[in-house]
Amino acid sequence: MTFFRWWRNALASFEDDDDDENDSALRLGRFNGSTVQRVHVILAFNKPFGVLSQFTSDGSPNRTLAGFGFPKNIWPIGRLDADSEGLLLLSDEPDLNQEILHPSRAHQREYWAQVERIPLAEKLKILERGVTVQGRKTLPCRAWMIEPQPVAAEANRGQDMSARPALIPPRDPPIRFRKSVADCWIALELVEGKNRQVRKMTAAIGHPTLRLIRVRIGNLWLADLPQGAWKIVSANALFLSR
Repeated sequence: MTFFRWWRNALASFEDDDDDENDSALRLGRFNGSTVQRVHVILAFNKPFGVLSQFTSDGSPNRTLAGFGFPKNIWPIGRLDADSEGLLLLSDEPDLNQEILHPSRAHQREYWAQVERIPLAEKLKILERGVTVQGRKTLPCRAWMIEPQPVAAEANRGQDMSARPALIPPRDPPIRFRKSVADCWIALELVEGKNRQVRKMTAAIGHPTLRLIRVRIGNLWLADLPQGAWKIVSANALFLSR
């Protein structure tokens, strides 16, 4: 049995249960009135550093998505730069990119950025009001200092972004540390995702980004999904249920 045939058979068993419609959340379809025309697969992937958000090489040394065992006929929804990490969605319906990530949908995306130096509260307020990047002002967002600050995960404990403090696995290769320059982790909650936007925003207030991890899309958290691993997720987890 193919992956997709198994998947749709599993979904059919959910659709037979009318007592708890919200729990039959593993389906995302195009609706005509109350009729589901098609069921789509959504996968959550914890993209490591140095991996492209595509299945084909661009000629760089970066790896592609082809090496992570995804089912056939799956495409990334949105993208993360090769030097960014964290939550990347994939689906068998590429048109979901517009539905999930277009700013008009206002689906929140949360990023954790390790930045040079400690930004003052006023600097974070500037980020929230919007900064001008390449002649365009970014949309209003939320920005805050992460408290308590994330810590490096020990080898025997692994990643857990939901812990307090959050446990973040080491990056390979590690970021560039300068003994004379402090660094810290801040969080940004955006509803748009232009090319290298977070990095350009933090640079605009004088705090370059050293490391960037997307930890949430909608209501779906990266949590303890290991680097390089993926899982099937529900539409409701992304605030996409109808």
